[in-house]
Amino acid sequence: MSADQFVQYFISGLTMGSIYAIVGLGFTIIYAVTRIINFAQGEFVMLGGMLSFYLIKSAGIPLAPALILSVLITVVIGAIMYLLAIRTARHASVVSLIIITIGAAVFFRGIAGEIFPWGVDIVRPPYFTGSQSIAFLGAYVHPQAFWIIGTTVVVMILLHLFLTYTMVGKALKACAISPVSASMVGINPRTMALIAFTLAAALGGISGVVMAPLTLMSYSSGFMLGLKGFVAASIGGFKSPVATVIGGFTLGIVESLAVGIDWGPFTSAYKDVIAMTVLLLILLIRSGRLAEEERMS
Repeated sequence: MSADQFVQYFISGLTMGSIYAIVGLGFTIIYAVTRIINFAQGEFVMLGGMLSFYLIKSAGIPLAPALILSVLITVVIGAIMYLLAIRTARHASVVSLIIITIGAAVFFRGIAGEIFPWGVDIVRPPYFTGSQSIAFLGAYVHPQAFWIIGTTVVVMILLHLFLTYTMVGKALKACAISPVSASMVGINPRTMALIAFTLAAALGGISGVVMAPLTLMSYSSGFMLGLKGFVAASIGGFKSPVATVIGGFTLGIVESLAVGIDWGPFTSAYKDVIAMTVLLLILLIRSGRLAEEERMS
């Protein structure tokens, strides 16, 4: 692999890793506050991308308002999902709640394939700033890739500021540490759980609208995106947003570089195997520690 090729694959991996990182942040936020793994997180990404295409192409709404509206609609869907599916079953076990999120993911996927005019076809919303690739360090980078990477950086900074310097963010962190102790000082864990779900939906919607012009989007895209985000969050232990972002970047870069290296029969069609292998290794290595943490919590 030449130096130019390395840069090309590295930037491609960084672009996809940025998407995995944002999706993983949604998993991390919800798990930290509720101890629930939301397997519908990938569907929030799908909804953001599909809604942006619908609002721009079918409804004729200009690009910027359509993107904002897509994220807001996704946030509302995330809040409704929590209120109708999670909060009403609050006395159920954590495993039952996780199964509910899987059911919600299947529901969202099926509805998206039925209600949108194009059905199961793949769609591409318009690029934000043109389609002409830019020469960068010997590689050619699509302008939308800069939007994806830049959005991830901005989201990381804003999320850090929100969790560190706002009362709501501090309340979320308190619930993540101990919901019982947080409730004793006047913090409502149910309200924080609702905020966690809406925040995760917003992150999913943002990643969907920014990635769809480059990677395309369909009703079934959320499954694999959610799985990759889950792996990124698993690398971070579902506790640290920073570790989750690093995990997302690492996964994306490793996937891309593995495709670029000539491994004989190994082709790009097998790159998803890398994420599955990483997930299996994490489960094998950390299963005992995770079980111990659950017994202590």
